[in-house]
Amino acid sequence: MKKPIVTICAAAGLALTIVMAAGVAQAQRGATPLRARVAQTASAFNGPRTPDRKPDLNGIWQVLGTAHWNLEAHSASEGVPAGFSVVEGGAIPYQPSALAKRNENFQNRLMADPLRKCYMPGVPRATYLPFPFEITQTPNHIGIAYEFAHATRTIFLDGTPHMEDLDFWMGDARGKWEGDTLVVDTVSLGDKTWFDEAGNFHSDALKVVERFTPMDAAHINYEVTIDDSKVFTRSWKLSMIIYRRLEKNLELLDYECAEHLYEKLFKKGDKP
Repeated sequence: MKKPIVTICAAAGLALTIVMAAGVAQAQRGATPLRARVAQTASAFNGPRTPDRKPDLNGIWQVLGTAHWNLEAHSASEGVPAGFSVVEGGAIPYQPSALAKRNENFQNRLMADPLRKCYMPGVPRATYLPFPFEITQTPNHIGIAYEFAHATRTIFLDGTPHMEDLDFWMGDARGKWEGDTLVVDTVSLGDKTWFDEAGNFHSDALKVVERFTPMDAAHINYEVTIDDSKVFTRSWKLSMIIYRRLEKNLELLDYECAEHLYEKLFKKGDKP
């Protein structure tokens, strides 16, 4: 009676060996093992969800960092805190002529920054200004209200195509869900906005793809791909964390932008 048991055990061991060998072979060929595939398809988000089972992004959020002053690494200066680069690889891949323009912008930033003229901040800069913003989420649209200068943005999730031959300060945004990640494609951004206060800029060919991936109920991993063939040698990425504001009775307040105050404070040659 023991012989069949030994035979069965040996067969089971052989089967296990074959499965392990197949897994090793898959890995050697670059294929993803079955266990890894399952892990990749399973959602890592355990936070609250809307009735249509999407991550609930409703609420007030804010980026805590220095990207508003400079996307790249920079030392502290008057009114500017030191910060690390949020750009993948560290540096923005400018074409030579565009880099010269960025350097010129930097020298003239106290007056040339479009925010000094109270223009809308554009995308993605609106996200990492040192001000909160509020997300209102529905199945077909996501609205974002920014505290800075009453800027707003609507992300359409209903499958409608982009508008053509129009430019908007905040762009024309179309979004979709890829699993638990909100992917937003924004075009028609014009060429009037900057990425930051340091003069990093773009042309009217700018295309922006944002990925909002909730990590938990209070954190979103925010990744942006920038594509502008007139200014950059290739597409590039930036990333940061967006934090949910949890203070009691929190609401957006008014931040009124007054251009004449900027001119009085920063225009060269003016006397106090």
